[in-house]
Amino acid sequence: MEWSDLRIFLAIARSGTLGGAAKRVGQTQPTMGRRLRALESALGQTLFQRTADGFVLTDEGTAVLGHAERMEEEALAVERQIAGGQVQLEGLLRLSSSDWFGTYMLAPALAEFGRRHPKVCVELLTDSRLYSLPRREADLVFRIKPFEEPEVISRRLLQIPYAVYTAEGMDIDLGTDGAGLRLITMDTAFAEMPDAIWLKERLPAAEIVLRSNSREVQAEMCRQGGGLAVLPKPLADRTPGIAAVKMDDSPPGRDTYVGYHRDLRRLSRLRALLDLVVERLAN
Repeated sequence: MEWSDLRIFLAIARSGTLGGAAKRVGQTQPTMGRRLRALESALGQTLFQRTADGFVLTDEGTAVLGHAERMEEEALAVERQIAGGQVQLEGLLRLSSSDWFGTYMLAPALAEFGRRHPKVCVELLTDSRLYSLPRREADLVFRIKPFEEPEVISRRLLQIPYAVYTAEGMDIDLGTDGAGLRLITMDTAFAEMPDAIWLKERLPAAEIVLRSNSREVQAEMCRQGGGLAVLPKPLADRTPGIAAVKMDDSPPGRDTYVGYHRDLRRLSRLRALLDLVVERLAN
């Protein structure tokens, strides 16, 4: 195996196409294809699926990716040490979180990280799907469920408080069972979340008028007067036009966890980002 071919492999993995990879490393597209075939032949494995949308890592390619990134980082470290220059992190980091958490909690920390390390490209994926760390679908994942995979290093990051909100200026009478009230809550796929269960038990006679897996959609519907909603306070308190409902009890808060694959524990750019996020958000 030619070690330099791993640089070609990384460029294709990051670009998704031979053309994009060729621009990254300053070589021609045919050369990129030839060197990728040579690497796959040397390893005896197919590293990418060739699809209409580009090159997608196979399971074998995913396994190679972590090792190749660590080799790249060590090579860059050697260059920096010999040159005697300052350490400058570079490369790609792929993160996953829920939509509202990415917007209201991570974005400020990511902006600060970008100013510190302009050569690192952060890709933030925000949807309800649980991205797999073992399959390297993401490098760093933020979620509300503890990680159970043995190859994942994780920690509790913070607890997020929740409250019941309504549109500003609305006079709400909760009554004893919520009769006559309109509710905005999670969609059926997330009906077992603690705040959704609490809302159903607290106001059993209220009518559910909207379900959504997006907290930001829930907050906007609440602002428009669509009904009551249980929302995370960091999101709701920065949403104009809604106000917390005074209650004797409160919805349960949620713990947020962060995890990454143990093979990435020495990846400098990941450690630097994680340290900053912990410094800014952990409680």
